[in-house]
Amino acid sequence: MQQAIAILDSGVGGLTVAKEIMRQLPQEKIIYFGDTARTPYGPRPAEEVIHFTHQIVDYLLQYHPKMIVIACNTATAVAMEKIRARVPIPVVGVIHPGARAAIKTTRKQIVGVIGTEGTIKSRAYEFALRQISPTIQVVTKACPLFVPLVERGMFRADQTSQVVADSLADLQGAPMDCLILGCTHYPFLSDVIGSVMGPQVSLISSADETAREVSTILYHKGMLATSPVMPVHQFFCSGDPLMFKKIAQSWLNEQIRVTPVVWQVSHII
Repeated sequence: MQQAIAILDSGVGGLTVAKEIMRQLPQEKIIYFGDTARTPYGPRPAEEVIHFTHQIVDYLLQYHPKMIVIACNTATAVAMEKIRARVPIPVVGVIHPGARAAIKTTRKQIVGVIGTEGTIKSRAYEFALRQISPTIQVVTKACPLFVPLVERGMFRADQTSQVVADSLADLQGAPMDCLILGCTHYPFLSDVIGSVMGPQVSLISSADETAREVSTILYHKGMLATSPVMPVHQFFCSGDPLMFKKIAQSWLNEQIRVTPVVWQVSHII
């Protein structure tokens, strides 16, 4: 059995990354874990997010993946380097790929970033953007109400449109020309976000650039899948498997099976 790419997220948001990896690397097997029972991660203390991320990684390692993709911006910001230090396989996050995509897109050198409270508080995107372009201007805004809407499958509800409009009111009229969707849940709301921000603002999802980075690393390490047999992906979640399955099948446009996982420890003791 070919080794899989393991993808983890606080919930369904990482499916945006999984879908792009499946598109760019159709021969690669995906093992996906959505921690839907404990989402959202954004408001949680960093120590708790680190603990949860280690717990999920330990669970995924039993399947002997060849790479781990932390498809959660909050977990990438606070836990990725710690995970890299303790596992012998490549670990990819979503923040630097998103920053690179924004740098390629912006003409005004003014970039907006929306994300969870944890991601915005960490200033991870600001650091990543200025590491590439030291003079770039960055405007940030936490949007804590978005993830719960996505996890409930409320992508197109009237209520969602109003929540998005209210949350982004402070950014409307700002001189930015691109906006990083700094949470992998947010592409589910891209139509609404785009409508609120207007056509002059390009929306940046890290999914495409993250998939490119995965492809590049696997190619250079000689780890790309070579089996002619199309892979069967595996999906795990810690919360309601029916809701997860409904959202995942709609987003991925394919039938899947979901295995529920019940944690013995749901918080730090």
